[in-house]
Amino acid sequence: MVAAWLRRARRVAVLTGAGISADSGLPTFRGAQHALWSRFRPESLATPEAFAHDPALVWAWYQWRRALVARARPNPGHTALVELEAAVPVCTLITQNVDGLHRAAGSRNIIALHGELLRDRCTGCGRESPCTIVASLADAPCERLEPDRCPACGARLRPAVVWFGEPLPEGAMAAASAAVRACEVLLVVGTSGVVYPAASLAPLARTAGARVVVVNPEPAPDDVARQLTGSAADILPALVRRAFA
Repeated sequence: MVAAWLRRARRVAVLTGAGISADSGLPTFRGAQHALWSRFRPESLATPEAFAHDPALVWAWYQWRRALVARARPNPGHTALVELEAAVPVCTLITQNVDGLHRAAGSRNIIALHGELLRDRCTGCGRESPCTIVASLADAPCERLEPDRCPACGARLRPAVVWFGEPLPEGAMAAASAAVRACEVLLVVGTSGVVYPAASLAPLARTAGARVVVVNPEPAPDDVARQLTGSAADILPALVRRAFA
């Protein structure tokens, strides 16, 4: 049924969350932490206030996360979405993930709602650039690291991600909303669908007449058109094969 919906669709949107990256071995944002960070709530480190209060602590945590991401690789779920993009006239990938694995897999039409972990943003001039990754920190993190400095103005760098209390990147939510209003099928992959503003996208798609299909190990809300229970790495490749083989 879902394969037939995708085959007939001219416009498809996909909303992804941490579940698809978990299949690449990345812990979810609120998942298991290294023992060094176990006494901190992730939410308490991912705020402008935390960075202003103790930039060395926050920077060290993010450098550890970056080292984990740098050694992760896209999984078959990511690859299946690349194939879906190639098969559908218009396919928009909206992600809450900051790990860059969709781009690494080859997806092109991406709206990154929460920014990109592997990029820095200057707290002074706003300049963005690729971050420096210390691979050894994945296994041996340290609790404090002084943030790198902007080569242009000398101000501290910070991760180019959206912290709690900050707005989404300019235009990101408007573009995501337009994509789900226009789509015929919305795939919601690896996300609980409770974190706003991304949680508003599935109801918006339903109101506009789209079929909403959830791919997730956890049960979906009752008002979705279809639930495919399991991991994205297992379900998405088989689904795309059935739809377009």
